[in-house]
Amino acid sequence: MNVKIADSWKERLSDEFEKPYFNNLVGFIKSEYSTQKVYPPGKLIFNAFEKCSFENTKVVILGQDPYHGENQANGLSFSVNDGVPSPPSLKNIFKEINDDLGIAIPKSGNLERWANQGVLLLNSTLTVRAGEAGSHQKQGWEIFTDAVIKCISEQKQDVVFMLWGKYAQDKGAVIDTSKHCVLKAKHPSPMAANYGGWFGTKHFSQANNYLISKNLETINW
Repeated sequence: MNVKIADSWKERLSDEFEKPYFNNLVGFIKSEYSTQKVYPPGKLIFNAFEKCSFENTKVVILGQDPYHGENQANGLSFSVNDGVPSPPSLKNIFKEINDDLGIAIPKSGNLERWANQGVLLLNSTLTVRAGEAGSHQKQGWEIFTDAVIKCISEQKQDVVFMLWGKYAQDKGAVIDTSKHCVLKAKHPSPMAANYGGWFGTKHFSQANNYLISKNLETINW
């Protein structure tokens, strides 16, 4: 099956594209895009992989679903398009970065600048119906993104994985902690963050300190 994904990922994930579950997933996605309003736009489904090659991946931030509001999702976890107000979780991410590193809260919630530096902004499910959170779960995306995480864990070394909330932490159980850095915290959504376990975790400075310790270039958060 010819999936439009960056070559650096395609050669490593090609076996997944031939599996029955992925064929079924493609059929489901094609049907959804032709009959429903679905986010992100079709050309951005694999945007996380386009903006951050396998070779350049230094940090992985694992999300769950794309945003399901108008013009929000751009294929990068937690990120929104330029000109779109930052959703509550992203606001809390920026607040923590400001507290941790003193970096001013940006006007734009577009995290493409992170992806370009080697941050893989990976959602567990890569598509969603407009206004229907979780509507494309359990259709095969989770199997695919599990394979992505396993591929990174097995074929790379010294990657920082940021796992926020129980869902991400359960999904990250396959990561080899003997060769990678795994940072865990509560989810940055107000429902979780306001009850402790998100603010003050200093994941962003921790990530950079780890990269420094491995002689890798840090991320300009």
